[in-house]
Amino acid sequence: MDRLSTLLTHFGVNAGTFHSGTFCGTSAFDGSQACGHMHLLQAGEVGLKLADERELRLTEPTLIFFPRPYRHRLFATENSGTQLVCASLSFDGGSGNALATALPDYLVLKLDEIPTLASTLEWLFNEAFDGSCGREAVMDRLFELLVILLLRHILSTRNQQPGMMAGLADARLARPLSQMHEAPAKAWSVAELSALANMSRASFAEHFKRVVGQAPVDYLVSWRISLAQKRLREGKPIALIAEEVGYESPSALARAFRRKTGVSPREWRG
Repeated sequence: MDRLSTLLTHFGVNAGTFHSGTFCGTSAFDGSQACGHMHLLQAGEVGLKLADERELRLTEPTLIFFPRPYRHRLFATENSGTQLVCASLSFDGGSGNALATALPDYLVLKLDEIPTLASTLEWLFNEAFDGSCGREAVMDRLFELLVILLLRHILSTRNQQPGMMAGLADARLARPLSQMHEAPAKAWSVAELSALANMSRASFAEHFKRVVGQAPVDYLVSWRISLAQKRLREGKPIALIAEEVGYESPSALARAFRRKTGVSPREWRG
């Protein structure tokens, strides 16, 4: 069972490197861009001011990850010796897709706390500072790989807020969640899902809601609507989308879509 590959098939990440090298002064990100960001402090010091006005002084090599648009500011002085590598990140399906919204607003991790990223980080820093041809294209792909490895790291941790990632990190819920992700059109019952978890229906339903934050049926609807939103962005006709995500007709999908989002698919697509 691969907990991540199906998610990334639907909601892959695309990176665009926009800074590598010495950094001084201030860079502000107002959250209005439809993308997230990753900043890698390779050497020196940098200040980070978050949307909640918290201010962090980072003095060790550090990864800063914003999976969605989020207001923040970076600042450093000429004497800080700051070396930064930065990229914008966009998930397929937009910043409101199921994977992006399942992640925390931000992560700030010292690089020595995430050893599974070490070889990729070393490769990326080498590309960033040696000036080889094609370096930006290589760096973009390495940033995308870093996101995947970071998702692996998140799944290996247990202290998570309720949501999809907490469910996928749970030994009993990972399989039923992955099966729902793999086959959204199937009319999954609590009995079938609890059997996959090797739990009683009552225990499964209670555990699922506590860990994921939604009842199993509600989660399945949320997953289906997130997939429908991605397909709408791609310009697919609603009749095909309805069949793909498990609704017997476009009108049935439209009703579920409105209940979940407050607008019709046509209104949402604009």
